[in-house]
Amino acid sequence: MKHRIVVLGAGYAGAFAAGNLARRLSPADTEITVVNAEPDFVERMRLHQLASGQDLTFRKLADVFAGTGVRLRLARVTGVDPERRTVAVTGEGSDGEVAYDTLLYALGSSVAHHDVPGVAEYAFDVTGRSSALRLRERLAGLGEGGTVLVVGEGLTGIETATELAESRPDLSVALAARGEPGAWLSPKARRHLSRAFDRLGITVHAHTGIEAVEPTRAIAADGTSIPADVTVWSAGFAVHPLAASSGLEVAGTGQIVVDRTMRSVSHPDVYAAGDCAYAIGGNGRPLPMSCASAGVTNMQATAAIIARLTGSEVPVTGLKYYGNHISLGRRDAIFQMVDGDVRSKSWYLGGRTAARLKSGILRTAGWSIAHPTFGMPKRRHRLATAPDRAGVRALA
Repeated sequence: MKHRIVVLGAGYAGAFAAGNLARRLSPADTEITVVNAEPDFVERMRLHQLASGQDLTFRKLADVFAGTGVRLRLARVTGVDPERRTVAVTGEGSDGEVAYDTLLYALGSSVAHHDVPGVAEYAFDVTGRSSALRLRERLAGLGEGGTVLVVGEGLTGIETATELAESRPDLSVALAARGEPGAWLSPKARRHLSRAFDRLGITVHAHTGIEAVEPTRAIAADGTSIPADVTVWSAGFAVHPLAASSGLEVAGTGQIVVDRTMRSVSHPDVYAAGDCAYAIGGNGRPLPMSCASAGVTNMQATAAIIARLTGSEVPVTGLKYYGNHISLGRRDAIFQMVDGDVRSKSWYLGGRTAARLKSGILRTAGWSIAHPTFGMPKRRHRLATAPDRAGVRALA
């Protein structure tokens, strides 16, 4: 029987990993299945654009994997049993199970509510297509002078606030930050960001933690009431408790604890990539939840899976975070490099050149997903031993 590789999630990490595995492993020995709840590849890095009213084209996963040999199962994952090596799913009209010999867990993350009252009931977010479309519909119903409050000083918050302010100049857009927006940037880049906020008319509430969200306002920690017809919550990401409930060893964040090769430290048949992996980077710190981290972790995970199944030495790929690309609307951006300790370098790139660079990165990432096997070695490796059920543990 063939060795069954199951990839959970078809985001930036999962989709590319599945194509990489299909290109490099012989279909005579392996069977690769991707389980994903949505039929399309969703470019998460562009969902703030979708929410602002821009029209985006989504690629069908069936087209992405056509001709690769990858099987696509449209279903939502409801459980993982690492002892039985099965995944419980629901979708396509029924519940069922998907059995695996090697599992790549790449289910990503969603918005973190931080148990703030009212966020789940009244706030909007841009961490998924459905939530971005919900925000888009709500914004379309706001008339001139409507108020929008974006909560969160990270990349998502900054990009969302600037995108909305540029696309909807008839609205009053504000940003609430627990600290200083872009505090991690170099001094020159921070000044560039401040000028962008001023140019777009964004009101910044620095050092303002939001303690509650209501239908027409947000309440700050000091009791201040901030008017908000729409509150957009961008105060961080969280992973689904599915991994923890399955018995996999997880960190305090709920992310799967992995070794240097992205292999679960508790279950050797399971690998993790992307936001759901608690991976330590080259600087000794956990990698941040980001598209960049999804890229390096999926490359390491697939390299390790292929090497172990084919009896090769496991290569070590770089786990380094290079910097941030921050869109400030469609015509402005900041490109900030960081050093090995993730401290911003003094040099940065801003303005239209940085915006074109960010646009190019987005196009390249989307094209790479649409052509998951492009540029990979054409040789498909056979497994080191016969892929029978009894020998699976030995292969791991």
